[in-house]
Amino acid sequence: MNAVTPDRDVAVQLDGVSKRFGTSIALDSAWLKIDRGEFMTLLGPSGCGKTTLLNLVAGFLAPDDGEIFIDGALVTDVPTFARKTGIVFQNYALFPHMTVANNVAYGLKARGVAKAEINTRVAEILAMMKLTGFEDRKPRQLSGGQQQRVALARALVIRPKVLLLDEPFSALDKNLRASMQVEVKEIQRSLGVTTIFVTHDQSEALSLSDRIAVMSGGRICQIDKPEALYRRPADRFVASFIGEGSWLRATLERFEGSNAVVRIGKTALTVPAGPLTGIARGADVDLFIRPEHLHVSSVNDATLDGSVAASIYQGGHVDLYVDMPQVSPARVLMRLNAKDANGMWDAGARIMIGVSGNDAVAFPPASA
Repeated sequence: MNAVTPDRDVAVQLDGVSKRFGTSIALDSAWLKIDRGEFMTLLGPSGCGKTTLLNLVAGFLAPDDGEIFIDGALVTDVPTFARKTGIVFQNYALFPHMTVANNVAYGLKARGVAKAEINTRVAEILAMMKLTGFEDRKPRQLSGGQQQRVALARALVIRPKVLLLDEPFSALDKNLRASMQVEVKEIQRSLGVTTIFVTHDQSEALSLSDRIAVMSGGRICQIDKPEALYRRPADRFVASFIGEGSWLRATLERFEGSNAVVRIGKTALTVPAGPLTGIARGADVDLFIRPEHLHVSSVNDATLDGSVAASIYQGGHVDLYVDMPQVSPARVLMRLNAKDANGMWDAGARIMIGVSGNDAVAFPPASA
């Protein structure tokens, strides 16, 4: 492997890391820097390489190319137990025959920590996890949320430099998952521990992360803050994977520095120019727009018109699926306030639609 210089101001650094399984490329030249204390999420569909990347940082896998650094130290060939990482697995991997206290103490005992210190640190972390009084219970006597807290306590009690979370909420029901997300984020912030979190759930990623690395096909497509990913996706995959939206046919009018102006119906929208580099003026482009940026309009002011295919009540809002074949082969999603929309738009109703603001992005047509 080529010699590289680590950035000693970051907690985790991957320089051109690749991993192959036979002829299959699981991770393709990943470059990533994670700041100390940062909550970094690896987000993508199944098979995109996110768990492979996590396992490479943990030391469960060895890279075929590239180098891995933790706190400025080269760890590419360092065994797992010497990397000072703590991990929470998807299935928690608790020892069923051990008590809660012994599960949590396991990593400290393996490291030869003195018994008095083990007792103190286990008591402290169990208190933080709201598990005081559960020390003598076995995992089977705990709820799913309590088991997760034990797994998290076991990972944190060793005072890791990096906390690794491999889809830890997937086995929990919706309400418990939401409450545990809040707890984990609060604990991570209070301890200031650098965290790498793996998930395929975009809402989880958006709500928890300081930054997100969106992955597809073994590659990191974009790394950015949640709001930036949502508002300014770098490519078609990121746009489609983060949040919800619709693809509409528009026309490129002109470039204005770092922006471009595209037109759809009566409305001109400003979008980032980067994705449209090389596209000629007057050419068709695919406009990606979020459902909340479409609104019911008057006949005179409308940009588009369509026919309501379905109206789905979602509590605080109503999702309208609208057929607009003149601008999209697929149904277009609108999101309206429930007070304004519920019961007003039955299937088959004609609807006039306006486009709000310039918070949209455009890309070359999919066939280009």
